[in-house]
Amino acid sequence: MVYAVIDTNVIVSAAIAKNPDKSNPSKVIELALSGVFTPIFNDKIVNEYREVLARPKFNLAEEKRDVLIQEFLKCGINVDAPKSGKELPDPKDVVFYDVALACRDKNTSLVTGNTKHFPGVRFAVTPKEFLEILAKEI
Repeated sequence: MVYAVIDTNVIVSAAIAKNPDKSNPSKVIELALSGVFTPIFNDKIVNEYREVLARPKFNLAEEKRDVLIQEFLKCGINVDAPKSGKELPDPKDVVFYDVALACRDKNTSLVTGNTKHFPGVRFAVTPKEFLEILAKEI
């Protein structure tokens, strides 16, 4: 089984995609929801998903947001991750790093549209790179 921590920007990009069939973030989320890989998260990450998806600038209906989060939670695993003490350019990104690091025994990837926010983190990959990883596993 393949495991991944999904950064909020990937979820948002998928939710607002105009052409989901051509959107790598949309493909990643669809593969998670269909059980091709298992998303890993914790309560802090889920809360960030909820908060960011609810921002007025994204204009997402509450029902769409709720369904997306609920379906994502059903197919994933909630883990407690110890704080690593890792310093990143954006301190809010550390929780994604910590959860992925805590599950590295499962070869967990951290899927993000902003790999520059995770300098030197070899397991941080773009949605496109993650789709390539999945293609080798399927």
